[in-house]
Amino acid sequence: MGARMNWQRWVLTLPGLLFFVIFALAPMVVAVYYSGLNWNGIGTSQWVGIQNWIHALSNGAVFHALRLTAELMVLSWFFQNPLSLALGVFMAGRQKYRAVYSVIYFVPLLFSSVAIGVTWSYILNPNFGLLDALLKIVGLGNGQQNWLGNPHWALLVVAGVIAWQFIPFNSLLYHGGAKQIPDSLYEAARLDGASPWQSFLHVTIPQLKNTMVTTTILNLTGTLTYFDLIYVLTSGGPGDSTNVLAMEMYKQAFYYQNIGMGSVIAVVMAVAGLVLSILTVKFTGFSRMDSQMEGM
Repeated sequence: MGARMNWQRWVLTLPGLLFFVIFALAPMVVAVYYSGLNWNGIGTSQWVGIQNWIHALSNGAVFHALRLTAELMVLSWFFQNPLSLALGVFMAGRQKYRAVYSVIYFVPLLFSSVAIGVTWSYILNPNFGLLDALLKIVGLGNGQQNWLGNPHWALLVVAGVIAWQFIPFNSLLYHGGAKQIPDSLYEAARLDGASPWQSFLHVTIPQLKNTMVTTTILNLTGTLTYFDLIYVLTSGGPGDSTNVLAMEMYKQAFYYQNIGMGSVIAVVMAVAGLVLSILTVKFTGFSRMDSQMEGM
């Protein structure tokens, strides 16, 4: 019976395992191989070993892109997680009108990144953009602020647009987690004299810790792959103020036709995502998989 169950488990696991090998593991192996080539993507390739890696580690543009990616991670997390938590808990309430708000909040997630990038590029346009017009009406600007053309503001604005796109998804996760919190915990808190704010801090937040870890991992690893939205909004500019790792990978591989360097950056991004995920899981205790119902 045990041997048969093991065989059945392998059969059930095989489709997912094949999907992982074909679409995740195999491309990574190919990227590692390409990272050792001097190749423009068309002509004859030449094996150069670790020369591309040495060049990448001594390339200031790569380290600048790495720093910008780290900054974007921090900005994205602070823009997305607190607001997503608040919206998710709010949408988990019992009032009927909250269902309508839930639909409205979810709308940005239905658009493609390219559509969002084009829309926001018009909204932020310094000549006829809606944002500057609204700020001018309320007396907070001259109506000509070049949000995406200012190197001091560009990365911050990009992080805000990314947050606008992904807050609905994170809110949905928090909404699902909040719905699983038993009412008995809130009733016990009220009997102890806890205010709504105290109940939020001492009941809701602890019960959503696993959801917070999940959204943090998705946020950190997702930041490494932000490309299409940034490409449409700024193309890495102005200058190189939004030239994150994904943009630098694209430029190395297709602008400069250096597939080897582009593959090096791709491998660095994959390893960074894996390391961030492992560290987040380890230092948050998520690997223990404590029950969401803990404390009942």
